[in-house]
Amino acid sequence: MAEPRGGAAGPESGHVLGVDSGGSGLRIAVARADGRDARPLASYTSQEPVGTGPKGMDAHHLLKQLVPAAQDLMRDTGARRLDAVCVGAAGMATLGDDLRAELPAALAETFGVRRVALAADAVTAYAGALGQTPGAVVAAGTGVIAMGTDLTPEHGWRRADGWGHLLGDCGSGAWIGRAGLEAALRAHDGRAGGSAALLARMEAVFGPAAELPGALYPRTDRPAVLASFAPEVAACAGDDTVASAIMNEAARHLVEAAAAACPPAADSAVAFTGGLLHLGEPLLAPLRTAFAELLPHARRVRAAGDPLDGALRVAAALATDELRLPLDEKLLRVTR
Repeated sequence: MAEPRGGAAGPESGHVLGVDSGGSGLRIAVARADGRDARPLASYTSQEPVGTGPKGMDAHHLLKQLVPAAQDLMRDTGARRLDAVCVGAAGMATLGDDLRAELPAALAETFGVRRVALAADAVTAYAGALGQTPGAVVAAGTGVIAMGTDLTPEHGWRRADGWGHLLGDCGSGAWIGRAGLEAALRAHDGRAGGSAALLARMEAVFGPAAELPGALYPRTDRPAVLASFAPEVAACAGDDTVASAIMNEAARHLVEAAAAACPPAADSAVAFTGGLLHLGEPLLAPLRTAFAELLPHARRVRAAGDPLDGALRVAAALATDELRLPLDEKLLRVTR
C-alpha cells in the first residue's frame, strides 16, 4: 500500500511519477513536477517482479501493477495530473521492446500524460546518484555495471561491464562469492590457493563440499546464491590472506569499471552504489586505494539517491524541459 512521505502538494501543482522495476519487485513514487530534487511524496512497493515473455518484459503485467498503484498515489498526494512519467527497468536495454511499444500510449490513455521516459535501471541509478552532473556511477550488487557520461550528445553514454555472472560482473557479489567458493574447494582438494577458513564457512552455509555442485548448478538463481556467500568472504578477509586478496581484486575490478565509464575531464564525479557496499571496510578500504591509483583526475562523491529517486529526477526534468542526460534508443528513450 502507499506510504506517504512528507506533505502533499497543493491540488494545482503538477506531479511526476517514477517507477523502478527490478528482479526483487516494483517500486513506484509520486513527486512534485517542479522540484529539482524530486523527493517522493508517497511511494508504493510490490514484491512481484515484472514477468517476461517472448517479447521481453511484459508491458501488460507491469501496467496491471502500475495503474492501480499510481492512481492510489495520486489520490494520496492530491495530484490531479501527471506531467511526466519515467519507468526505469532492469533489462530495458535488451528486454524492453514490449515496454517501448506499449507503455507510452497506455500511459497517455490512462493518465493523459504525454511525456514518458523509458530508461535502463543503470541510467536511473546514475540520475539518482549524480543527477545531471558529468561523471560515472558504478551500481554494484549481485551484478555490477558502470555508466558514465559527459552529457554531450556526440559521446552519449559510456558503459562498462554488466555482462552477467558468466561473462563479467567482475567484482560483484556473485563474483566475490564464486571466488570464495572456488578457494574453499581448492582447500578441500588440497590444491594451491585454497582457504581453510572459507572451506569452513562454505560447509557451514551449504553443507558438505562434495554436495555443492549438485545443489548449485540446477538452480535458476545461481547469481544470487553465489552472491549470498560474499559476506562470508568479507568476514574472513581480516584474518585470511586468500579472502583478503579476493576482496582487493573485487575492489580493483569495480574501480576499473568506473575508470572505463568515467569521462576524461578533470574533476568528474564518481559514485558507487548498491548493496555490495554494505560489505564494509573489507571492500571499501581497497576501493579507496584503487580509486586513488586508477582515477586520480576524478572525485569520489556520495550517491545522492537510489534508482527510484533517479526515475523521479528524470521525470521532473522531462516535465520542465530541463532533461540534459543523453537520449538513447535502448538506454533512455523519451516521448513528448
